[in-house]
Order: sequence, then C-alpha cells, then structure tokens
Amino acid sequence: MSNFHEPVLLKEAVDGLRVEKDKKYIDATLGGGGHSFEILRRGGIVLGIDVDKEALEYIEKNKKPENLTIARGNFRDISNIARLNNFNKVAGVIFDLGVSSHQIDSPKRGFSFQSEGPLDMRMDDSLGVKALDLLKILTKGELNEIFTEFGEETNAWAISDAIVRARSVKPIETTIELAKIVEEALRRKGLHKGETRAGQSKKVFQALRIVVNDELNAIAEALPKALELLEEKGRICVISFHSLEDRIVKKKFLEFEEKKMGKIITEKPIVPSLDEVQKNVRARSAKLRIFEKL
Repeated sequence: MSNFHEPVLLKEAVDGLRVEKDKKYIDATLGGGGHSFEILRRGGIVLGIDVDKEALEYIEKNKKPENLTIARGNFRDISNIARLNNFNKVAGVIFDLGVSSHQIDSPKRGFSFQSEGPLDMRMDDSLGVKALDLLKILTKGELNEIFTEFGEETNAWAISDAIVRARSVKPIETTIELAKIVEEALRRKGLHKGETRAGQSKKVFQALRIVVNDELNAIAEALPKALELLEEKGRICVISFHSLEDRIVKKKFLEFEEKKMGKIITEKPIVPSLDEVQKNVRARSAKLRIFEKL
C-alpha cells in the first residue's frame, strides 16, 4: 500500500510511541496509512484522521483493516474528532506533517512546480481559497511578507514584484507559469545562478501552501489538544519537514516541559538514516521529536 505515500522514519516514529497491544492511538495525518498499519501490526487500535478526501478513499478502497477507524477532518479539531469516535484517552498520537507523495505527484492538486497543473494547493478541497486566489488578490507587500516569513526566501521582494507585473498582463493560474516567473525574476537579478527551477521555486510554493492550508496555526493548536488526550506516559511523535514546523514543535514541547506536563524524549531530533534518504529522497529534511506526558 506504500505506492500512495512512502512513510518517513516509520520504524523510529512507531518505536517512539511504544505501542502496546489493544491500546488506542491516533494517527493525525493518515495519508497512505503507513504509520497506522505499523501501529496495527504491533497490536494497537487506531483512529486515522486526514483532511484529504483522496487519502481516505484510498484506504477504504484498499481494504481498511479492522481496528482502524477513519475520520475526515483537520487535526486542529483533534479533540472533537477523538471524542466523536470514542478515542477520549489514548496511548499515543503521531503527526507526519509532510505533503504526501500522492499529493505532490498529482498535477491537478497543484503542489508541485515540476508538473503542469492548476495553482490549487488545498489539502482539503472544501477550503475556499486556492493558491491562485492569493496570487490574484495580495499586494506586492503582502506577497513579500508571505515569501519571507513562510518560505524564508531572501529574494522575496524581486519575486513579488515579478508576480505583480506578470498578473497585470494575465492571471497566473498554473504551477509552471509561476515557476517560470520566479525563475525569470531571479535570472534578471543574477540570483541563484546554477540552481534548477525546482530549487528556485521550492520556497515560494512552500509559502503559498502553508498559507492556503493555515498549516502552522493548525500545528500550534493541535499539539496541546493532543497532549490532553494522552493517558499518563502517553507519547506524541511529530515528524516535520522544514524549519518553521520544527520550530513550533520544539517550542511547544519546551512549553509543556516547563509547565511540568511531561518530558522531552528527543534531546535532538531524530533524522533519517543515509540508507532511507537514498531510497526516498523526500525523507532528507525530516525530523522526529517525541514528548511523553507525565
């Protein structure tokens, strides 16, 4: 079932949960089910949550195992979803914050700058605003702020300027159109020489995706709720893929520890082995942090 999404740090994350037979666990980002299936294999009972309808359909279609309950929703509502599904107290919660391989590889979803598709980027197709809407309505200053803050892009002003110029001629509606505008803006300024278009566009696409899905606020809201759902000695495992996410997780875990709510298990984040990165290049930036409730 891994063709939908190759789970990253699978063994390390599930080991971190210390799965016990017949105990309940929540996979807050079900995706292709990789982490959930491993928890089930070790005897756990799982509630799998995802905002992405296609992920849930995939699991249903490929014989949903017993002991797996699935629910559609954003993990920022983890308390309500858990309560509705009778997962009021759990032994562990796992978050895999990456975009799934399936999402990246589906051109129609608009997550990738390497294949032509509409600038959508919504993980949940019921959200009102797409990436192309942001490119239509935001001012140069607002675009600059987004690319700087959420993409950590040092040439955000040049890129924002290029976007505003381009859209005055015609709306920017596809992934390749945007990637070309970014490439051209940087070429004009003699920046990022020798970098591929992918390298140049990555931060801009990341920034738009984070804003469309309100990702950082969702994580900050979900972690305290997840902690509340845990029974004593229960654990939260979080896999993040860029510094903005990792910073929020690190900060929240430190806050929990300062308030004597538990202890940080991972002094330094766990990262994938060289072997895993060679097999799955998308794993290279992953970091796993683990917290245990007192």
